Amino acid sequence: MTNKLSMPRRAFCGGLAASAGLLATAPLNGASAQAYPGRRMSVVIPTGQGGGAERLARAFDDAWGKILKTQFEYNFFPGASGQIGYELFVKRRPKDGHNLLFGNMGPEMIMYTTQKPDYNFPRDFVYFSMVDIDDSIVFASRTSPYKTIEQVVDAAKKRPLNVAVSRLPHPCSIGMLALGEATKSRYNLVPYGGGNPTYISILNGEADIGALPMTGVLTLSEKFKVLGVFNRTKNNFADLSENAPLINNVFKTDIPDLYSARAWAVHTEWVDKNPKLFELLEKTSKEAHESPIFKAAYEKTGAPSNALFYGDREACTKYAMGTIELTKRYASMLSAKKG
Repeated sequence: MTNKLSMPRRAFCGGLAASAGLLATAPLNGASAQAYPGRRMSVVIPTGQGGGAERLARAFDDAWGKILKTQFEYNFFPGASGQIGYELFVKRRPKDGHNLLFGNMGPEMIMYTTQKPDYNFPRDFVYFSMVDIDDSIVFASRTSPYKTIEQVVDAAKKRPLNVAVSRLPHPCSIGMLALGEATKSRYNLVPYGGGNPTYISILNGEADIGALPMTGVLTLSEKFKVLGVFNRTKNNFADLSENAPLINNVFKTDIPDLYSARAWAVHTEWVDKNPKLFELLEKTSKEAHESPIFKAAYEKTGAPSNALFYGDREACTKYAMGTIELTKRYASMLSAKKG
């Protein structure tokens, strides 16, 4: 994928020279030598339980847990578009390498830029292992009168359409606002606090259409139809989405590539104090991503495996900083209640 902000579609694979055996006995926080990890990993997910983030993380730890010889436990903190979970992770979780965050970098960097919370990226935490890339789309119920993206825009020129989104600070929201700006159509963005309630709002007619990442919608293809994709060059799931068109191609617009990317994060303070252990954490997460155990577990969720994409700390940071810059372009629109 190409885009003006150079968000990564290629992994940045850094060389990691030390062996896992040597790293596993490195000192933790300058204390006496001990095995790492020394206990189970505690994970903060800054959204509700039962969503795409949980399914992806649990599939991933099927492989990662075996490599690290530990288990993962999860705590869910929805609210304030992810801010509650991040603040809890940064301020209250021990910075000991056994506490991780599994976040959706796109929407959560948008939240960070627009809400200006009391923590700092990358001073307080770093993303170090990107797991997937998921294009933003516009979709509708199979029973909806809107069968094409052209019909959606034509209708939205006559009256504002209610668009269900999982949360207001999200790449999908930027896509709808940019589409409205480019075509002089109008959209009311209605955040529902997660993928499942967003789907329900569309099925019961509360919202006219939806805007979400693609893979979750594809798992419910019998209920929903993808109408358009926010990608400049390619619909990566054309065969699974009835060859849904690229929105830029339909309207001759120049909306940026808009996609979500979930990633693991850890406290920066721990990384700085324990570079060898951090190398182990990053190295083993890459091995887990390449494992057939992870792919098999992910496919059991019903999501297409070609969404899986690994990126290291450099790739994650590049994506996060690119999202911050993109958000600044649309900050005033993202803070508005109506499109």
